[in-house]
Amino acid sequence: MTRRETLATLMGKKKTTSSKQERQASNITLSSYTGSWSNEQAAHLLRRTMYGATKEQIEEATQNGMMNTINQLLSSKNRPNPPINYNEPLDIYAPIGQTWVEKPLIGEGNKVRASRTRSLYAWTIKNMMEEGMSIIEKMTLFWHNHFPIEINVVNDPRFIYKYSSLIREYALGNFKALVKKMTLNVAMLRYLNGNQNTKQSPNENYARELLELFTIGKGALAGSGDYTTFTETDVAAMAKILTGWIDRGYNTYDPSRNIEAIFVPNRHETGNKQLSHRFNNVVISNADEQEYSNLIDVIFEQEEVSKFICRKLYRWFVYYEVSPEEEAHIITPLAQILRDNNYEIKPVLEALFNSEHFYHNDNIGCLIKNPLDFFMDIFKKFNIQLPDSLITKYQIWFSIFGITPVLQMSYFNPPNVAGWKAFYQEPLFNRIWINSSTLKFRLDIISYMVYVGIDEGGDQNILIDVLDFVSRLQSPEDPNELIKEIAQIIFIKPVTNEQVTYLKNFIIPGLPDFEWTVEYSDYLSHPDDMQIRVSVENKLKSLINTMLSMPEFQLS
Repeated sequence: MTRRETLATLMGKKKTTSSKQERQASNITLSSYTGSWSNEQAAHLLRRTMYGATKEQIEEATQNGMMNTINQLLSSKNRPNPPINYNEPLDIYAPIGQTWVEKPLIGEGNKVRASRTRSLYAWTIKNMMEEGMSIIEKMTLFWHNHFPIEINVVNDPRFIYKYSSLIREYALGNFKALVKKMTLNVAMLRYLNGNQNTKQSPNENYARELLELFTIGKGALAGSGDYTTFTETDVAAMAKILTGWIDRGYNTYDPSRNIEAIFVPNRHETGNKQLSHRFNNVVISNADEQEYSNLIDVIFEQEEVSKFICRKLYRWFVYYEVSPEEEAHIITPLAQILRDNNYEIKPVLEALFNSEHFYHNDNIGCLIKNPLDFFMDIFKKFNIQLPDSLITKYQIWFSIFGITPVLQMSYFNPPNVAGWKAFYQEPLFNRIWINSSTLKFRLDIISYMVYVGIDEGGDQNILIDVLDFVSRLQSPEDPNELIKEIAQIIFIKPVTNEQVTYLKNFIIPGLPDFEWTVEYSDYLSHPDDMQIRVSVENKLKSLINTMLSMPEFQLS
């Protein structure tokens, strides 16, 4: 399946024509994009860099132009306020409405821990909902998938908060610095057993993933225990280099106990460690608490590190397959930019989002939305409003967090240390998101948000307000323009005339166009007439439910 073959193929519809020859003839290059800047290009950029960009944000990006929009997306922003206790009176160190991130557990420890975990989940959704015109939250998920941890393994929400704050802080920062910070992050020390790594019993878990998943990648097998980029002897040596570190403050009840990583000299292997020919036979001598940093410096001397991370960025933001031409003309120059900038990530993204290649027609609408993108698109594009109460918002955010696991993506619980399969598993990659189980759930969630909504415990559920949404369109009284405008907001490509004809049946089944104009005008003239209001509302719900259920909505 090529980039031009849409999700309709997966649903049994006719394949679109492959553009393989067109791609081979196209100029795959990082040269600056010089084509037109319209709603289509602006929407593509925001779809890939944000969660559920709204109509207003796309219009703003179109008006501001490409470079101004890229600069805005990549600009620094204030760190979000920490999560709060929103419903647990037993958390006496963090009363309801206050943060718990530096507070010890006490009393009913399991209940408090569970409450703080729920708060962390809700806070994560909050940050996506309130991201503004920024790539930070998308990059936070990128780094979470790159440096995965599982909250069920770590089992301390304060540790997970430290981890989440770290990747958000370095979202657009220095990759090498992030690797160093992550190596000593308390959650990672627990997750990959770094805190059990001693000179008496070296534990290779983190050393192996540091190479295979986090920095240089596992190349083709070149010999026994030799993976082209590193060897088994490197893993063993690096495990010894990383000995001596433990975490402190895990699930503590002691208010004076800080959460931190500590170097314990008598747990550290002080002898010389020799790396293989893959690292130029470097010998790393004892440097106590600085030895781990020296090791990472050695790893980053290998050019393959820059190519490895640039391929992951490309798969995340552009497409999941990297052709030989793209390797040569996109990945290699991006990697050079990364090295030239001492492994700062921002210049790489600037070059990618500014490139002709990024806006090539083949790269628009060629990905399937991951579960978070899928749900956020529904929530944001339809401008679903939440109550003013922060406590109530936390309750709703937590409810939203509970939706995506049924779609096989649970934040803070990737299936393993490699992250979610959709981002690395050949040959399907992101097509893994759609299967007989998840497709049904996606359609159920759409129907749920159109007809039922999220129960906030008040008088009205949180759902799509179709009447309010349609009132913001330019020509809601014209059935043809109504459908085209909705499609422009939620789809990548315009709807065809045949699709418009089909979709009109949901608001004026078998009737002439003027019937909708009359009915909608009657509603505008008599908004308090419940019979007219409900009739219009139900027809719009049927239309929007159908459009959201179309394959076109699943694409990014």
